Amino acid sequence: MAPSTAILLANLGSPEAPTPSAVRAYLAEFLGDPRVVDAPRWLWLPILYGIILATRPVKSAAKYAKIWSEEGSPLIVHTRRQAVLLKGLLGARGHADLLVDWAMRYGKPRLTEVLDRLVQEGIERILLLPLYPQYSASTTGSVEDLVQRWQTRKPHAAEIHLVRDYFLDQGYLAALAHSIRAHWGKNGRAEKLVMSFHGIPQRAVAAGDPYAEQCHATAKALAQMLELDARDWCIAFQSRFGPTAWLQPYTQATLEALAREGVQSVDVICPGFSADCLETLEEIDMECRAAFLAAGGVEFRYIPCLNERPEWIAALADLCLDKLAQFISPHAQNPEGARHV
Repeated sequence: MAPSTAILLANLGSPEAPTPSAVRAYLAEFLGDPRVVDAPRWLWLPILYGIILATRPVKSAAKYAKIWSEEGSPLIVHTRRQAVLLKGLLGARGHADLLVDWAMRYGKPRLTEVLDRLVQEGIERILLLPLYPQYSASTTGSVEDLVQRWQTRKPHAAEIHLVRDYFLDQGYLAALAHSIRAHWGKNGRAEKLVMSFHGIPQRAVAAGDPYAEQCHATAKALAQMLELDARDWCIAFQSRFGPTAWLQPYTQATLEALAREGVQSVDVICPGFSADCLETLEEIDMECRAAFLAAGGVEFRYIPCLNERPEWIAALADLCLDKLAQFISPHAQNPEGARHV
């Protein structure tokens, strides 16, 4: 019997190639999303198409080229592998009837196209898991918007349950802690652990976005799990875009300040990223590494994202099964109440 329930992993997306034309197409979609840049369209679109897309793709393509592999974009490669491994583990646990797939919010494979294909394959229920542990309107909120528009066009196609966040999920935190301890076991422990999360504009936080609060909660819980004192770790925010104030402290400035204060060694981890990508491999492990060393630091050690770590795949399986139990049980009692997006 064909499966009727699917788990769909969703991540941000990537250009199809490390070329200016491919990056331009990707940035036009990404930066054209009102959830990502919430400025008035009449003001923002001329800037986007008249300035940013005329200059930024060349610079960004050069950065992507530094981290591109023979298999393609690291984010795409890792997300695809995560889905394959998750399917295998669920099958080993007796859930071979669950279909597991993956999609991207921007670029390919497009989320709406994957939803269309799942419906064509007979899928009736979908657990949609954006691979963003912390909720933000600019990430999970954008996925939610897209799915709602899809459901408006196809109201009877499939029931979808979206996982909004899992920033304090014990499996997720334990996988992070395990990766850090494994790093320390192999390389020794640096003077400071820097937890770098992607930033968002400060005005979004002022408007009620829970992202910053959830990042701090994740960092604090992870530090407690690792039995760290306050002086052993710090939180920072990376990937600022545009002239307005974003969440602070900024990661590069934090690393430079630590070096100037005499901290010689740092371990840096990005707990908000489920898979390594441009922002971790190029921005953190290249740009921020160079900045720390130039400011007087001696040893910079990047701890990779969870990627395909067995502890992470197991945490994903536990999380999905738990959410599916919550999803299907109400559905059995109240079919109309199961559309949770």
